[in-house]
Amino acid sequence: MTWFMVAVVVVVVAAGLLRWRRPAWYWLAFGVVLATVRVLVRYSSVMEACGLTVPPSRWRLALARVANRPVPESRAPRILRLRPTRTGLVLRLKLRPGQDAFDVASATDRLRHSFGMYGVNSREVRSGVVEVRMTGYDVLKQVQMPAKTDTRPMRVPVALREDGSVHYRDYRAVPHGLTLGATESGKSVYQRNLVAGLAPMDVALVGIDCKQGVELFPLARRFSALADNPDTALELLEALVSHMEEVYQLIRAEQRISVAVPDAEIAADIWDLPEDIRPVPVVVLVDEVAELALFASKEEEKRRDRIITALVRLAQLGRAAGIYLEICGQRFGSELGKGITMLRAQLTGRTAHRVNDETSANMAFGDISPDAVLAAIQIPAETRGLAIAGDSTGGWHRIRAPHTSLRQAVNTCNKYADRTPDVPALAPFRPAVAALPSARVPLSKTAPATA
Repeated sequence: MTWFMVAVVVVVVAAGLLRWRRPAWYWLAFGVVLATVRVLVRYSSVMEACGLTVPPSRWRLALARVANRPVPESRAPRILRLRPTRTGLVLRLKLRPGQDAFDVASATDRLRHSFGMYGVNSREVRSGVVEVRMTGYDVLKQVQMPAKTDTRPMRVPVALREDGSVHYRDYRAVPHGLTLGATESGKSVYQRNLVAGLAPMDVALVGIDCKQGVELFPLARRFSALADNPDTALELLEALVSHMEEVYQLIRAEQRISVAVPDAEIAADIWDLPEDIRPVPVVVLVDEVAELALFASKEEEKRRDRIITALVRLAQLGRAAGIYLEICGQRFGSELGKGITMLRAQLTGRTAHRVNDETSANMAFGDISPDAVLAAIQIPAETRGLAIAGDSTGGWHRIRAPHTSLRQAVNTCNKYADRTPDVPALAPFRPAVAALPSARVPLSKTAPATA
């Protein structure tokens, strides 16, 4: 008996240490079993307390009266499936007649307290079926991406959502995106994850970094074109517009519309073309869009207007030509001048890291979801990388990208440098990558004289 008590104490202490230091290990070892039992035992009472039950139907009441039996109890949604995951539980429910998916969504906070979970989210799978995802611990405190993700062309896993699922940047579904955030909010880490995820793919990366290239030029070996000042950025964007027009001419020549051609083979964008003639897709990353929109003289204003015009044309017409925009900035409002709001209207994917004022959050989500605006301004300063991601459908998620150092991103880009495609229109802007010196001498000091 003594050894049994010692073993129990050791197990309890080990579980406590795991829950404190390694919550993911604790969940897989102990939490998933305890949570499953707790949900199954408390399910009926919790659903009734949360108002997610319906009274018995008339025919059941009539049958009970005829058979002289007790009045049937109210019925909760039927459990179709209970699936454990590495971060929580997934509960699929079949709603009863008269129930709505909004009823479950409005009760998620009460379900979280009742089941003793860290977070609860719900979504409607199809009519009458709701999926409730419950997380057992704070998955965003220390982000660990799953070893296997759903990899498709132009679909990059960049972050982890608060419900434990992977957040993807899918350029085929959402061609253009906007990333906002204050200084030291995690935009650079998010951008590194994006570049590192795109590096192994057959895609041309184009970068515009007007901070003298300090963010993107270390990754230059994987970029097909780079610009580090507004003048070069203007030439690069206009070259992309010319490339877009050439791609459209190719699509037009290969449409082959006739009675004998099946509908599925009629080309309307580059993905409908045969692989042997399909142009390589292009992802344009703008590190700080305000540097392209600000001006201090008449000449700079003319340059600024041409830059914004080129960006708007690429945002409006570039999707079918395989040109996708990824624009980053601290603010992105009408104070940047004419054409900015027209450009923002084309940026469907929105990601907002920590912002310092509500106006900046409204620039990202004001026309999408008021709840997302409140969530963006409530991100604490000490949680770098935490962000709110949404789209034009009104849905939004709290996400966090895994920490990727600049050294890791550079190593990834160097590893896949041979996959950098040669786009003729972008050849003049191909970065010249030289070998690094073996020794670095500080600029403020001179090398010591040798005897």
